[in-house]
Amino acid sequence: MESENPTPSEHYHHIETSKKSNTTEKIRKNPWIISTLVLGILAILLIFSSLSGGISGKSISEDKAASLVLDFVESQIDESVELVDVSSESGLYKVTVLFQGSEVPLYVTKDGKNLVQGVLPLAELEEPSESSSVEITKSDVPEVELFVMSYCPYGTQAEKGILPVVELLEDKINFKLRFVYYLMHGEKEGEENLRDYCIQKIAPEKFLDYMYCFLEGDGVESNGYIANGNDVDYCLGEAGIDKTELQNCMDEADEEFSITENLEDQSSWLSGRYPLFDVDKELNEEYGIGGSPTLVINGELVQSARDSASYLDTICQAFTDNNVPEECGEELSSSTPSPYFGWEGTGASTTAQC
Repeated sequence: MESENPTPSEHYHHIETSKKSNTTEKIRKNPWIISTLVLGILAILLIFSSLSGGISGKSISEDKAASLVLDFVESQIDESVELVDVSSESGLYKVTVLFQGSEVPLYVTKDGKNLVQGVLPLAELEEPSESSSVEITKSDVPEVELFVMSYCPYGTQAEKGILPVVELLEDKINFKLRFVYYLMHGEKEGEENLRDYCIQKIAPEKFLDYMYCFLEGDGVESNGYIANGNDVDYCLGEAGIDKTELQNCMDEADEEFSITENLEDQSSWLSGRYPLFDVDKELNEEYGIGGSPTLVINGELVQSARDSASYLDTICQAFTDNNVPEECGEELSSSTPSPYFGWEGTGASTTAQC
């Protein structure tokens, strides 16, 4: 039976560009922007701004400084953050907080009056170029690997940008969705990573259908974004994937790579906080993968903006000159997908990772 609703792919190709010029409005509607630049945008807006008045010259304690910063940040983003550490650095208090899985350093003057930010190059605030400026190793059939965490908002953003390119180029490239070697988003991420790994293994021809469905999300918004993927059973049915075969594969992979064991054994966790996910461990080590998303083409780390047009341009640079397919001349969306889930809407260009 055909679905009454347009496919996620159709949704994506009709996205309207909606660029907001007001940074404060972006932060209000899209809390993910704060972690995009590690709270840099918020801090830049507040450089030399006062937490409670002018500089008095009288130092407060580290605990008091941490409390002031936590209260102030939470009042700005309407979301709780967790204190990780507070210390002295370069004549300031460095207050490190945990926000959406990322450790964020913030700096406050020792009198507790002013929140400031360390030096942030202006280039980091500029939109990335549409494609990589680095010379890419060429091949007749490029090997394209995108390393993600399945619940990382920037990983799903990259997936939504690259999947239309994979769909367009088909077997002219060898594409694999790979996985960062640790989990920042709990047990559900480990399970979804395994599921994606096994679908590519047992039914690769159905993988795109499943991903388009899963990335649609469950439609439930939280702080302006859809945080959870679409119903898995529904998406497996829509893609026509044998659930028994899939579960068998997931059970075998779980045992082979000790996924559940690592989840339960906290002594093995990265930095004591993140369970290991070792499915692509050797490739992580070989390429030096440092976060989600990371793009690898023909065995080399490559930078690209995350809209489909830029991904197409970047990947097409990896074909040998006499083997560039005609699809490389196609026009795909140049709008950056939103982070998290849902094919509607757009996001800001970013190089942020989980």
